[in-house]
Formats: sequence, structure tokens, C-alpha cells
Amino acid sequence: MHILVTGGAGFIGTNLIKLLLEEEHTVTSIDNYSTGKKENHIDGCKYIQCDINDWTFPIIYDIVFHMAAVARVQPSFKHPEKYINTNFNGTYKIVQFCTKNNIPLIYAGSSSHHSGKFKNPYTFSKDLGEEIIKLYQDHFNLKASIARFYNVYGPNQLTKGGYTTLIGRWINNINNGVQCEIYGDGNKRRDFTHVSDIAKGLTKIMNKKSYGYIFELGRGKNHSINEVAEMFNIKPIYKPEKPGEAQETLAEYSLANVALGWKPKINLKDYVKKYRNNR
Repeated sequence: MHILVTGGAGFIGTNLIKLLLEEEHTVTSIDNYSTGKKENHIDGCKYIQCDINDWTFPIIYDIVFHMAAVARVQPSFKHPEKYINTNFNGTYKIVQFCTKNNIPLIYAGSSSHHSGKFKNPYTFSKDLGEEIIKLYQDHFNLKASIARFYNVYGPNQLTKGGYTTLIGRWINNINNGVQCEIYGDGNKRRDFTHVSDIAKGLTKIMNKKSYGYIFELGRGKNHSINEVAEMFNIKPIYKPEKPGEAQETLAEYSLANVALGWKPKINLKDYVKKYRNNR
């Protein structure tokens, strides 16, 4: 199949493309490189540098994986219009394209949905993306599924800048002798999911043609941030709480298990242990 991956030079998109190429598909990536990296390019994939809001889509794709988004909670308070423009308007353009041309769509949702649409501008913008997909499924025959991700980590994760996640940022700090930080008391709990498990879940949706669903793709276990610090054997400094953050994330992935035969396999403790042993 000829597959389009939006955000294909980013963290999750890169790992997805690796798997799609292993399955011998033809893959095209579109990315504006706001957080994507050219060093993530993989031989065999065609890369196009352009924003999804500006590109004219050729009708040559058998399926679209929509991974492109402006991510992270805290930056969304500073630039809400940027989040809505990309995460809603850009998604709406892709939804229209897929609907018009009868192309299946798999959308990268967010576990932040469960903390409430109005918790922060990021969650609001991602929920708008989900809602436009549901609208077009109900009334315009769009074939689509939503896959909500839970605190993804692993190869190609960002390690610097305002869009990093906790695992990538802490690994970078430890490697550079910089003290790690916890915002709040460290009792927030997160369901950390390895990116290879996410990529396998996404390809299973495609291969089984499982459209019309919302899949929760998470490990199904969570850890407090203090527990993660113990895994890394570090003593972080504590800073004031940041707004808009959920107290807990925890996936219930039984639908993905039944419909897709998907079950996450990689544990955060094993990943951190391997990192520490290889330092």
C-alpha cells in the first residue's frame, strides 16, 4: 500500500515509518519540521517539508496516519491559537481529504482527553480533532479510528526544548550532569508506553481494517513521578505545580486487545534499567 504519515519526521511518526517499511509498504511523510528532525529520515521513505495546512494532497494514498500535531500541555497556554490551527484546522483538512477520496484515516489522539476537554488548550485542540472525525464518521461515511497515546517514550524521543516529555528530558539531563526537576509533590501518576508498542498498535488497526473505534494504546500500568526518579536513582529538585496537568493517566486497553490482538510488551522499569546499565 501507499501510505501517508503526517508528522513523519517526528518521534512517533519515525518509529511508525520504520515498521511500515519493514512491512514493505510505500511511505510518504509530510512534516513542517517544527519538532521533527531531518536526522530521523529513513531510507526508503519520501519526505516532504510542508505544513499540513498549506499542502495540496495528491490522491495517491491507500491510508493516512495523522500523527502531526503541536504537543505538550505547558506551551499550549502561551500559544493556544497555534494549537488550534494545527490540531484542529489541520486535522479538519485531512478529514475532508480522506472523506472526499474514501481513504481510511488513523488519528493520533491523546490520553489527556480523560482529564477534561477544558483542562488546557492542548487537550481542547486534540479533542476538537476527535470530534470532527466523529462528525464525519456519522454523517459523511469517513472510515477512521482514533488511537489515544499514553506518555510515549523510546527511540527518537525529543530530549531538548519545550516539547520534551519527562523520560527524554531526564535522560538528557542525566547525560549532561543537570539536576532533574519535578513539578509538584511527585505523586502524579503516569502510564508510560514504549513507542514500539504504539507503532505496532497503529499498524494492527490498518492491517485488520478496524475502523470506527477509539483505541486506548497504553501500558495499563502507571507509576508516580517519584517512583520514576527512584528507577533512575536520582534525587530531583521539586518546583511549584504547573497548571493544566492531569493527576493520573492509566490506559484501559481491553478493546485493543480484543479487536486487534494488541498487548503492550515493554516495561518502563526494564527500559530504565537498560539505560542505566549502558551508561
